[in-house]
Amino acid sequence: MATRFGARRYNFDWRSFITPGVKQIVLLCTGVFLLQTLAMLLSPPLYLWMLKWFGLIPAAVTLRLPPRIWQPVTYIFLHGGLWHLLINMLMLWMFGRDLELSWGKRRFLNYFFLCGVGAGLIEVIVKTIPVFFGAQPSLIPTIGASGAIFGILMANAVLFPDRRIWLIPLPITIPMRPYVAVMGAIEFFSTIGSGGDNVSHICHLGGMLVGYVYLRRGSFFYSLRNSVSDWQHRRNRRRFEVYMGKHRKDPPSRPDSWVN
Repeated sequence: MATRFGARRYNFDWRSFITPGVKQIVLLCTGVFLLQTLAMLLSPPLYLWMLKWFGLIPAAVTLRLPPRIWQPVTYIFLHGGLWHLLINMLMLWMFGRDLELSWGKRRFLNYFFLCGVGAGLIEVIVKTIPVFFGAQPSLIPTIGASGAIFGILMANAVLFPDRRIWLIPLPITIPMRPYVAVMGAIEFFSTIGSGGDNVSHICHLGGMLVGYVYLRRGSFFYSLRNSVSDWQHRRNRRRFEVYMGKHRKDPPSRPDSWVN
């Protein structure tokens, strides 16, 4: 469509700008962050209570009775500040959009939560093991969706290895696979370093590990995922056959009045 001056007019489709699954995660994390901010401004003890009960505290999951088994799920939606939230949601949109377009909303969300919860459980295990050797239990809460997002990075490296990434703010691009490999190396060496940066590098590596095991052919998660998909296919086929058997003798429906 052209304007009166001859310039072509383009309509921007916001539905293709952000996919439904990514949008739902962004809205959920943003809503929880607003609740955190209100709690911090109105009642700091309430904010600390939210971190205590919904952040991921390894000792609260493994050493406390009753264990707070919901924390490996709820910690994903809490964030430590506006910058933390913006960076995570930007990376979710950048790398999660194409993944959802390839997989569909349901499988993308399942993968996101699998990597996030798996990263949280690895964090709990790693922080709990030293307790059996006399160390003090970890009482510092871990919050944020970074573990799940690093799992999404791993999926991009597996599915789109040659896609080029622009290294902001540098004017250069590199393929996806070496980019993710460098990110993993940085997280690994940050883990074995002295620490003190208030970042859970173990959780990041855990998300990448869970994503790799899930996507790697021949792994347990890969076989389990295919087994579940095959079972769902057989179940739907049986339901269809039962439905057709019940309605086999029904008269044909009347034709509609639509004209093509």
